[in-house]
Amino acid sequence: MRAVAILLFCATSAVAQNISLTVPLDCQLGDTCYIQQYPDRDPGPAATDYSCGPLSYDGHDGTDFALPDLAAQAAGVNVLAAAAGQVIGTRDAMPDILQGTPGAPDVTDRECGNGVVIRHADGWETQYCHMALGSIAVQPGDQVGQGAVLGRVGLSGQSEFPHVHLTVRHNGADIDPFDPDQTLTCGAVAPGLWSAPLSYLPGGLISVGFASGVPAYDSVKAGTAAEALTTTSPGIVLWGFAFGGQAGDEIQIAILGPQGQIIQQSDRLDRNQAQFFRAAGKRLPSTGWPAGDYTGTVDLIRNHAVIDSLSTAITLQ
Repeated sequence: MRAVAILLFCATSAVAQNISLTVPLDCQLGDTCYIQQYPDRDPGPAATDYSCGPLSYDGHDGTDFALPDLAAQAAGVNVLAAAAGQVIGTRDAMPDILQGTPGAPDVTDRECGNGVVIRHADGWETQYCHMALGSIAVQPGDQVGQGAVLGRVGLSGQSEFPHVHLTVRHNGADIDPFDPDQTLTCGAVAPGLWSAPLSYLPGGLISVGFASGVPAYDSVKAGTAAEALTTTSPGIVLWGFAFGGQAGDEIQIAILGPQGQIIQQSDRLDRNQAQFFRAAGKRLPSTGWPAGDYTGTVDLIRNHAVIDSLSTAITLQ
C-alpha cells in the first residue's frame, strides 16, 4: 500500500473534461484505504484492469475503494459524493452481512446493496454501492456538493470485504474513470476523470502484525489478529495481509529482536489471489524471549523487485 507509481500524463479529451471526480471515501488512499479492483477492460471471459494488470474480474463495472479490515468499517468511514449533482435514487434496507458468511441474504438483482445514485451535468452519473444499513444520509431530489456525506461504508449486497463500489456512467454507458477514452497503452497511467491523479498500485500490503501463533484468516480480515506479546508468549509470529497477488510473487517475512534476527522466511504464490495472508515465526525457547524491542517487516516482491513493504514493532517485557 505504500508503493508509488510513476504517473505518465496523456492529453485529456473533451469527454474527460466533462466531469471531475474525487475519492468517494473519507480516507487516505494508500494508507487507510486502497483500490482493490478496477473496471474490467477485457471484452471476453478474462479480466484485466486499465493498465493491463489483473486487478479486476470478469464483468466488473466499477472501482472498489476498500478498507483494510472489518474493524475499520465498524468504526465508521463516510462515503462521499465524487462530484456535485442531484440524488436520483437510494436504497437503505439490506442487512450488513458479507456474502459467503452465515445468514448472507440472496442479493439477486440487488447486488449493489444499500447505495446512492447521483445525476451530474452533461449526462454523467455516479453510483455508490455496499453502504451500511441505516446510514444513507440523502434522499432523492437532494442537491449535493462534491465531498458531501452520502452515508457510511457497509457490507451489504454482493460484497466479500468492506468497500464502496463506485460506478461511473456517461449517457447510460459504463465508463472507466482511469481511462475514459480507452487510449492508454499497457503500464501507462493518466489523470483520467480524477481531479488529482490517483497512483496505480499493482498490489500491496494491507496490514501486518504480531501474534503468539498463526492467526485465523477470519481474524486477520476482521482486524483482530494483532496481539500484545510478553517474554513468555508461546510464540512470536509475524503475519502480513495483502492484495493483488500474482502467481510467482514472493512474500518475505523477517523478524528482528534485541539479540538479532529471529527469522527470515519466504513463500511464493502459485496462483493469482485478490487477497491473501502469510505468517511465519518461532516457538518460545526454553530460556524465554529476551526483553526488548522487536521489529517485523513483510515485503511483497514481484520480478525480483519489492513492490511494497510494511513494518511493525512491539516491545516485550
